[in-house]
Amino acid sequence: MQIKTSHFFACLDRLRLIQRWSLMRNIEKENLAEHSLQVAFVAQALAIIKNKFFGGTANPERIAVMAMYHDTSEIFTGDLPTPIKYFNPEITHVYKQIESAAERHLLSLLPNELQADFAPYLDSERSSAEEKHLVKQADLICAYIKVQFELEHGNQEFKTAKARLEGLMQQWHSQEMDYFLQVFMPSFSRSLDEIAL
Repeated sequence: MQIKTSHFFACLDRLRLIQRWSLMRNIEKENLAEHSLQVAFVAQALAIIKNKFFGGTANPERIAVMAMYHDTSEIFTGDLPTPIKYFNPEITHVYKQIESAAERHLLSLLPNELQADFAPYLDSERSSAEEKHLVKQADLICAYIKVQFELEHGNQEFKTAKARLEGLMQQWHSQEMDYFLQVFMPSFSRSLDEIAL
């Protein structure tokens, strides 16, 4: 077997270089690698909660891996700020096409023999509506955690983002999201001493 160099993981390593919330003053910076890991944690939890309490049949491990890769297209596109991404339907549609092309390009960087194994996680078009829904909910929850942190530390720049996120969370509302917000969200505003008990 002839071994050829692949740039796939070197590209993934660059997730840590992409800053989120780039048009806003941040008390604490957040990069895409950190965000992706947090989304994976939350998405897996949402899938487990859905299965345990609300009759779901999601695969939590698959959901977690999908969430790890959910923003990898931004290695090539950068983190386009939300006001631009959703400025109008035409821009949104074109940006989604660019994201799909970036996902396909990242997949093409893998050795041919591995592409079929990674495609179910990298190609968002291969995901079911339920799977996309769980990852999107996790993405919104993690953005909300960030916004709450900034506001609690006096950064009023995130006030509008909080209102926008609350509207989106209503759109993507589910029982598993409600459960997560009620059971886990209150701890995020507490000190280490309070949560380590």
